[in-house]
Amino acid sequence: MKQSATVQLIKDSLDKLADPVEAPNKARFFKTGKGEYGEGDSFIGVSVPDQRKTAKQSYRQAELQDVEELLASPVHEHRLTGLLIFVEKYKRLKTVEEKKAYADFYLAHTRAVNNWDLVDSSAHYTLGDYLCVIGDYSVLRKLANSKNLWEQRIAMLSTFAFIKAGDFKPAFEIADMLIFHPHDLIHKAVGWLIREAGNRDMVAEEEFLKTRYKTMPRTMLRYAIEKFPEGRRQMYLKGEA
Repeated sequence: MKQSATVQLIKDSLDKLADPVEAPNKARFFKTGKGEYGEGDSFIGVSVPDQRKTAKQSYRQAELQDVEELLASPVHEHRLTGLLIFVEKYKRLKTVEEKKAYADFYLAHTRAVNNWDLVDSSAHYTLGDYLCVIGDYSVLRKLANSKNLWEQRIAMLSTFAFIKAGDFKPAFEIADMLIFHPHDLIHKAVGWLIREAGNRDMVAEEEFLKTRYKTMPRTMLRYAIEKFPEGRRQMYLKGEA
C-alpha cells in the first residue's frame, strides 16, 4: 500500500531529528536484545521532546489512516509519534461517539503499543478517558486477563483516568488481578497507580494495602508507598504497618 504524503512528511521530519549515536543507546534502554521485552524493536534516535513537537505540528493534517500507517512501522519513534498524534487528536474530540471510535481504534491496534513508553503515553489519555466517560471498564478486565504483557499494562495504566476523576475502584480491581504478575514492568505500573490513588486519598490506599502489602512483590510495594512519610514507609517495608 502506498504511503500517504502526510506520513512521509512526518517520517522525513523525524529522520532530520534522528541521532545515529543515540539510537543504540535507546535500543539498549528499551531492552531490544534477544529474549528481552522489547526484542527486535528499531530506533533512529529521536528524543521524546522532539517527537512531541513533531506530533503537535502534524496532528491537524494527520488522519486516523496516517496514525495506522505510523503504528505499522518497525521504527519505535514512528509508532510513538503516531500515538502522540492520536492523543492530540483525541483531546479535541467533542462527542462520546467520536471518543468511542478512537477507543475502538486503539483496542484494534494494541499490538503496535508494545513497549512501556508507548503504553504510558497513550492508554489513560484515550482508552482510559473514554471508559471513564461511559462508566464501564469491563474491557480492562479482559485486557488484564490477556497473555500479552503490554495489554496488561494498558489495563492498569488506563485506570489512571478514573483515579484523576476520583474513582479508585477500577485501579484497585485491576491491581488485584495483576498483583502476582511475574514481570517487574507490571509490578511498577501497579505500584505507581496505587500510589496515584493514595496521592488523592491515603486512607483508601492504606485500606487496599493492609491485607496485601506483606505478599505483593517488593518493587510494587516500594512504588506504592514512595510518597508515604518516612516512618510510615519503613513500617510497611518491615511488615509492621
